[in-house]
Amino acid sequence: MKKFEGVTDEQLALLYVGGDNKAFDELLSRTQEKLFTYIMFVVRDHDLADDIFQETFVKAISKLQQGQYTDSGKFQFWITRIAHNVIMDYYRAQRNEHIIEPTADNDLSNIKGASILDSYRETELVNEQILCDVKKMMNALPAPQREVVYMRFFQQLSFKEIADVTGVSINTSLGRMRYALINLRRMAKEHKIELALQF
Repeated sequence: MKKFEGVTDEQLALLYVGGDNKAFDELLSRTQEKLFTYIMFVVRDHDLADDIFQETFVKAISKLQQGQYTDSGKFQFWITRIAHNVIMDYYRAQRNEHIIEPTADNDLSNIKGASILDSYRETELVNEQILCDVKKMMNALPAPQREVVYMRFFQQLSFKEIADVTGVSINTSLGRMRYALINLRRMAKEHKIELALQF
């Protein structure tokens, strides 16, 4: 919307609090793809991701209307934190907070690595196989480890930002990454998978 060109997400949130519903529509259109991708990566079920996405925005609207948001310059982190909490609440209710069973129809194929691949077809094929292997191995990681890997490598968040979003200490975030990398290396070694991309 041209009306909101140059307006930050944080300013949109405050405009919505002030009664401008169109500001919220713009905020939703700006953040929905990134937020849904994050939720889908963690839960790996489209219907569940839809439910969590909707509940996240219901909670966000409620918090905004209750004045529980202040312009900190980090609206995306704020909304991702709400989504993280909704996901954790769901898994607590299911008594399965730490392990997510992989589904046959979701192998992280929504994450694209093609932009980093060389233009030569042979190299592309090798690199595509490597990325496919990595995605399969990531599917085998426990949810907290998979989440930190996603945030670090696919969203380029710092460990401090990851800690803020997930509500744990930086040391816990680092520990989860450490165990994720140990597990990925172990799986790669067991299956004789080469993890280095070719350029």
